[in-house]
Amino acid sequence: MCSSFVSFCFPQLSFLQRMSLSHMENMPLSHSSLQGAQRPSWKQWLLYSTVIIVLCSFSALIFIFFPLKTAQGPCVAKFGPLPSKWQMPSPEPSCVNKTADWRLKILQNGLYLIYGQVVPNTAYNGRAPFEVQLRKNEDPIQALTNNSTIQNVGGAYEFHAGDVIDLIFNAEHQVLKNKTYWGIFLLTNPQFIS
Repeated sequence: MCSSFVSFCFPQLSFLQRMSLSHMENMPLSHSSLQGAQRPSWKQWLLYSTVIIVLCSFSALIFIFFPLKTAQGPCVAKFGPLPSKWQMPSPEPSCVNKTADWRLKILQNGLYLIYGQVVPNTAYNGRAPFEVQLRKNEDPIQALTNNSTIQNVGGAYEFHAGDVIDLIFNAEHQVLKNKTYWGIFLLTNPQFIS
């Protein structure tokens, strides 16, 4: 009974018992290198090290001579939720100018972070399909179409002086404006942005 149990549970055992371990006697104890392959000389290592140091130094010089120019002061603006309007630090930031509700004009080139929250009005039963757009110069850069859940709007965008950014709704009562808001924050003004 015991031998049938072993044969049933360990069918490889008979194979392993037949296998000879003599072939393992000829195996090397370490895997040094392939036959015929040569290890790099100290001159090659010196060359590789020099190239790596030069590349790292060159990268550091790029960041020294082309630094990212950060904003002088905080440049933040937020609109909403209603009944509040545009909220800006005093004095008004030099990077944006409010032009209307839900709309502002960029005054300074840079990388901006837009953040916000759109809360759909689930009681809305108008004919217009639900759509909220974040736009740059009247071209959509983000569109939201799900009217069943609260959604985040925004991202990091490169804007130029004169760009107009706004958040629009397909119909006036599609969102709960007392819970919907959006804001903008100047992250940096890289000198190499064209």
